[in-house]
Amino acid sequence: MALPVETKMELTQMETFLAVAEERSFSRAASRLHRTQPAVSQAVAKLESELGEVLFERSSRDATLTAAGEVLREYALKMLNLRSEASGAIADLRALHTGKLSIAANEYTCLYLLPLLSEFRKKNARIKVAVQRSLASRIPDDVLLHTVELGLLSFRPEDPQLSSTLVYRDELAFVVNPSHPFARAGVVSIRDLRSSNFIAHTITSPLRQKVVQAFKQHRTPLNMGVELPSLEAIKRFVEMGGGVALVPGLCVRTELASGSLVRVAVPELTLERRLRVVHRRQASLSHAAVAFLKTIGHFAEKRGDPYCFVPERHR
Repeated sequence: MALPVETKMELTQMETFLAVAEERSFSRAASRLHRTQPAVSQAVAKLESELGEVLFERSSRDATLTAAGEVLREYALKMLNLRSEASGAIADLRALHTGKLSIAANEYTCLYLLPLLSEFRKKNARIKVAVQRSLASRIPDDVLLHTVELGLLSFRPEDPQLSSTLVYRDELAFVVNPSHPFARAGVVSIRDLRSSNFIAHTITSPLRQKVVQAFKQHRTPLNMGVELPSLEAIKRFVEMGGGVALVPGLCVRTELASGSLVRVAVPELTLERRLRVVHRRQASLSHAAVAFLKTIGHFAEKRGDPYCFVPERHR
């Protein structure tokens, strides 16, 4: 059956047509649809006019389909089934039965994510979570360009298009090998570090600049003899006795608990790091993203400090 190009078949027309075909009666179809019989007859007549084909045999006592009607019935069923599937898919998303959550994080902030993702997946096992590793400096752009929906930062974004919420409070930790002379000291002065060989990260950060400034302020040389590309490599090298390091406290919890690294207090280097989750300020967040933010809030309420959930005001 060739359909005119200008034909616009509405779903309500398909429902009416199928009701007549299945009931084999215009009056019974009208009763089923809670409409008047003239309204049903008019809807079918309009559909026939648009298609340029007769759909029901008018000579028969019951509403018998013509050849064109039989063809249309198959497609009408498909159209209505697709509508039902689409509605079900949207309902699944709303109920978090399916969907995807995309997050940008760097090596450090990924460590914060792990317990949160575990908690989230307990209730939303069918949500696919994709964590994209990105440089911290690029994460704001990743979010603004819709590459990801959420981002994790250790600094407050300046772009007014981004909304940020504090989610974790961390401190910089000075760590040494258990056999290092400082390991038994407990507390040392920044001036005591003048001869230490610091293992640094190859990527600079605002926090690193604060450390450099602190050493300058106390007129103490800062010797960064080795730079490595990951926090994991830095920790392993310090464990081997290759030097000392200043790293986020979050990333050495396991090593401090096992005793493979020792944390030593340096009063002049008490620097806080605050983690934030960010998203586009005007964005309509997906159901998965909204649920993840709720998970963060509930997790912080249950665990307490250093976890938190404090929306930041726009500057």
